[in-house]
Amino acid sequence: MVLEGGALRGLFTAGILDVLMQHDIRFDGLVGVSAGACFGCNYKSHQPGRVLRYNLRFAHDPRYCSIWSLITTGGIYGAEFGYYRLPEQLDLFDRKTFEQDPMAFHLVCTDVHTGKAVYRRIDTGDRELSDWILASSSMPVVSKIVHIGDQDLLDGGIADSIPLRYFQEQGYERNLVILTQPSDYLKGPLRWSSLIRRILRRYPALVNAWEHRHEMYNAELSYVAEQQSLGNALVLCPQEPLPISHISHNRSLMRKTYQMGHDLAESQLPRILDFIKA
Repeated sequence: MVLEGGALRGLFTAGILDVLMQHDIRFDGLVGVSAGACFGCNYKSHQPGRVLRYNLRFAHDPRYCSIWSLITTGGIYGAEFGYYRLPEQLDLFDRKTFEQDPMAFHLVCTDVHTGKAVYRRIDTGDRELSDWILASSSMPVVSKIVHIGDQDLLDGGIADSIPLRYFQEQGYERNLVILTQPSDYLKGPLRWSSLIRRILRRYPALVNAWEHRHEMYNAELSYVAEQQSLGNALVLCPQEPLPISHISHNRSLMRKTYQMGHDLAESQLPRILDFIKA
């Protein structure tokens, strides 16, 4: 499976993954970007319902997502609270099952010095997983750069938003691709680019990648469509724009977005099963 990001638009993806888990539909490998990694790891840990549950529970908790968190911690999504305390204490992530499940789990980050994608396979459920998911999910400007070893990393969606080609190169020739935008969506140029250039002036390669992200993204959409026409991919995406934005505290919109993914997966189960068996 290939899971793109989109912050809370990823609740649509979570709805699809929960249906797959409920029907015991498994895959050999998964690569997630940003929210695709953050929410997709629950597929490998066999925890349907967890993503929606903790987002609803902490929707109005300033430690989870807020301007207060941005001011006090440097990240609009509180890193220590959301990526460490939450899975370790408040809504336990099943690290043992994650490690025992044979599916390969990959994610994507962006190197802030080169603007290039960094790919990582994670087999352990310890803090290494949390570190890399945090890096993959950390949006520029509203998140701190994540330091792992000698690498400085941010949101993987800047460099490779839909890593289908990467996963095919790893040997996964046929993939279920889950997108969080409708099939007719095209990404436009970066807004506020002059302001972003000033804020991130120490990282010109990152800014350049971000400014050209729409070109990369739209080219990847074309590649996904081509692979679907060849029978190498099955694409699931919303039939209309999702009602939720990247950041939201509205529990009703969270439930609606999740349910849209859940309902789509239920309706597409025959196609999914046929694709897997082919």
